[in-house]
Amino acid sequence: MILTVTLNTALDITYRVRSLRPHTSHRVSEVIERAGGKGVNVARVLAALGHEVTATGFAGGATGHAIRDRLADTPGVTDALVPVTGASRRTIAVVDELTGDTTQLNEPGPQITPTEWGNFLDRYEELLPSASAVALSGSLPPGVPVGAYAGLVRAARTRGVPVLLDTSGEPLRRGVAARPDIIKPNADELAELTGSHEPLRATQDARRRGAATVVASLGPEGLLAATPEGRWRATPPSRVHGNPTGAGDSAVAGLLSGLVEQLPWQDRLSRAVALSTATVRAAAAGEFDRESYEELLGRVVVTGWSTQPGLAQSHPQDSARRR
Repeated sequence: MILTVTLNTALDITYRVRSLRPHTSHRVSEVIERAGGKGVNVARVLAALGHEVTATGFAGGATGHAIRDRLADTPGVTDALVPVTGASRRTIAVVDELTGDTTQLNEPGPQITPTEWGNFLDRYEELLPSASAVALSGSLPPGVPVGAYAGLVRAARTRGVPVLLDTSGEPLRRGVAARPDIIKPNADELAELTGSHEPLRATQDARRRGAATVVASLGPEGLLAATPEGRWRATPPSRVHGNPTGAGDSAVAGLLSGLVEQLPWQDRLSRAVALSTATVRAAAAGEFDRESYEELLGRVVVTGWSTQPGLAQSHPQDSARRR
């Protein structure tokens, strides 16, 4: 079982409009609602890939009920969310059909009490012994300690469970110091963490700060990975336009599924980039287009070099052939 943690779950609402223009009224052509928050998105993609997943975190109020109702309709995902008094947040993605651009509006989330935080910690400790890997994803709702992820990383490491951390700002800085197995920042989050805007240098610096592996998202340019086994660059075959909401979460699902399946890094990164790109192409936030994913999987270009004796440098055609 893979465990995903979403402390700030959300009801993701996607509005599609013909053309988004400031200071005017718009007719919405389509409304799509999904259970969301970064870890929930990760859980949904992992389940679609055939993995058993348990999703925990917080859910409260009418929005929390809507999140849980939609999660119940997701095959392969077990709901282990902890109820809270405050109302869970909504996130609004407005898709401009003319340009393909997306405007995102994110609410802050409910106020979490000390008792509710304690209830979550109890649930987390109960779930860890059955987990093959853990994803800690997203922002912290009000009331949750800024060092929360650091504590959750340490708890997983004590149990010998590999953990991937995907957050930003001070929670990321503190979480990295707890030595997670993988972090997956985007370029801006990595620069904020390290002070360097040169991605390769920044990934190496983040490893020195405590992360065993750093996989940096470079947006449409793909992924850059600095691992104990070597450094790798994975690039999609072409740029795509669409809704980027959840693309990073799909990449996390690709990395985690590859970890528990014990795939080599080239294959993990190919899967992560293909999933991320297929998510941009999908109609709804936090989904991925299966046909696009299968078509892209063999076309992702992975280059890099290994630091392990006896392992040759990878080439793009080698990655494609393994598909």
